[in-house]
Amino acid sequence: MPMHIPRPRAVPSVESDPAADSGAWTYGAPAEEAPRPREAAGAVPPAAPANPPAGPSAGDGPTDDGTRPDDPHHDGTRPDDQRDDRHRDGTRRGTAHHADPRHEEHTSPENPASSAPAAEKAPAPAQLTLLLIEADPGGSAVMSELLDSGGRSVRVRTARNLTEAERLLTDDVNCILLDLDLPAPGRTAPSEDGTAEDELAVLKHVLRIAPRHAVLALTSSGDAERRGPEAVRVGAQDYLVRDELDGRLLRRAVRYAVERKRSDTAERRLTESRMRAQENARLERGLLPTPILDGSPLRFAARYRPGRSRALLGGDFYDTVRTPDGAVHVMIGDVAGHGPDEAALGVELRIAWRALTLAGLSGDDLLTTLQKVLEHERHSEETFATLCQVDIAPDGRSAGVCLAGHPPPLIARPGEGAHLLPYEENGPALGLLPDARWPRNEMWLGDAWSLMLYTDGLIEGRDGGGQGERLGEDGMADLVRHHLAAGLSGEPLLRETLAEVRSLNGGELTDDVAVLLLERG
Repeated sequence: MPMHIPRPRAVPSVESDPAADSGAWTYGAPAEEAPRPREAAGAVPPAAPANPPAGPSAGDGPTDDGTRPDDPHHDGTRPDDQRDDRHRDGTRRGTAHHADPRHEEHTSPENPASSAPAAEKAPAPAQLTLLLIEADPGGSAVMSELLDSGGRSVRVRTARNLTEAERLLTDDVNCILLDLDLPAPGRTAPSEDGTAEDELAVLKHVLRIAPRHAVLALTSSGDAERRGPEAVRVGAQDYLVRDELDGRLLRRAVRYAVERKRSDTAERRLTESRMRAQENARLERGLLPTPILDGSPLRFAARYRPGRSRALLGGDFYDTVRTPDGAVHVMIGDVAGHGPDEAALGVELRIAWRALTLAGLSGDDLLTTLQKVLEHERHSEETFATLCQVDIAPDGRSAGVCLAGHPPPLIARPGEGAHLLPYEENGPALGLLPDARWPRNEMWLGDAWSLMLYTDGLIEGRDGGGQGERLGEDGMADLVRHHLAAGLSGEPLLRETLAEVRSLNGGELTDDVAVLLLERG
C-alpha cells in the first residue's frame, strides 16, 4: 500500500491586540481556550489525513495513554463508536465527546502527564494573563523563561513603554511585571543622575493607572536589596531579581501576586465596610433624642427597634422635654414607610417639634406648624405621619392629649390596671388635609401613674405564631396589665412587653417599633 503523505494545516495564530502597534506583542491562547503547545520556529504540525487509509498504518498505533493520535475525541473509542450521539445503553454522550478536533491537551511541570483517562485527571490551574512592561521584551530573559515553560499556564502580553502598557491594560490582565529601570513618565531615557529623580516614579505611575491589578517589580541584582523592599512598601505585591529568574519561580510569583492582591482588596473593602457601618451607627445614635427632664420628678424609659435590616434608625420618632414653667411635654410619631428617606424625615420632625415646644407652642398651633414642615420636607405628596402629643402639667396630676391619626396612650394607676385613654376626637394624620385641626383633650392623671406611648409596630404583630389576628391595642393592654401585676415597671416592663409581642408574632416584627414610658409616684 502506498504511504499517504498528510497535508499541512495552518498554525493557530496567537492572540493579538488591535490597539497595540508593531512594538507590542501578545503570547498565548485566548482566555476562553485551553492552552496550546509551544511549537518550534518554522515547524508545521501535521494534520489528520484528508483520506485516511482503510487499515491502520505503521504510525497510527496507540499512544502511551491508550488513545489514537488521529482521534479527535482523544478517549480511546473506535470510529464506529461515533456514528451516533448516544451510547449503546441509550444515554447521550457528554459534551467532551464533541470537542473541537483542534483541541489538544499538553503537560507541564505543574501538570504532568498521566495514564489515567482525561476525565480523571486533575484540572490544570487557570491561565493567567501577565502584562510585561520592559524596554526590550523580545530579547528579555523573562520572555525566554516563560516561553520555555511547558503548559503555557501564564499568558504574556508585552509593552515597551507606559504608553503601550495603557493600551494593553484591559480587564483580563491579572498581573503586571514592571521593569523598574524604565524611564520615568515623560522621559525617553533614564536620568544620568539617579539621585535627581524618584527611582520608583515608574512604579507609582503604574499603580495609579492600574489600582485593581497585581504588580510585580522587576529589578537587577545590584540594587535588589534596596529597591525591591521599597517597591513593596510603595504598593507592589512582590519584587523579582532579573538574574535569578526561572520559569517555575516566575509562574509561582505571578500567582502569588494575584492572590495577594485579591486578599488585600477584600480586606480593604471589609475594613471600609466596617468603618462605614460604625460611622452610620454613630450618626444614627446621635440622631436619637436625649430627653430633657432636668428637675422633673418623672421617670423615663424608652425602647426603639427599626424595621429595616441592619439599621439603627427608622421612621418612628419620639422626644421628651421639660419647659421652664415645669411642664413636661412628650411626643411619639411614625412616618409612613420604611426607608432611609422616612427615617430622615422622622428626625426632621422630631427636631422641629423640640424647637417649637421650647419656643412655647403646644396643641393645635404646634401640630399645624409641624404639618407645614412635613409638607416642605417630604419627598412625595403621599407621605404622611401620625403623632401623639401629651402635655403634662407642672404638678404632674393632669395632662392635655392631642392625637394626629395615632394610637392612644396607655395609662395605668394603682388598683386600676392599664387601659387606653379616650380617643374619640382623634384628628387626621399630618400631611393628609391642608386645613386640619387637632383638638386637645384634658384629662386627670392622679398622684401616681404610668403612661406608655407607642407606635403601631407594637400592636400590628400577630397573636398566635404569626397566623392569628392582629394583637391590637386591647391585646397590648392585656399584656401590659399582666406585667404590671407581676410588679414590673420602667425598662423591665418595656423589655418584657416587647419580648412577649415578638413571641406571640412568631418572630421579629416587620415594622418599626418605638415605645416610651413616663412614671410618677
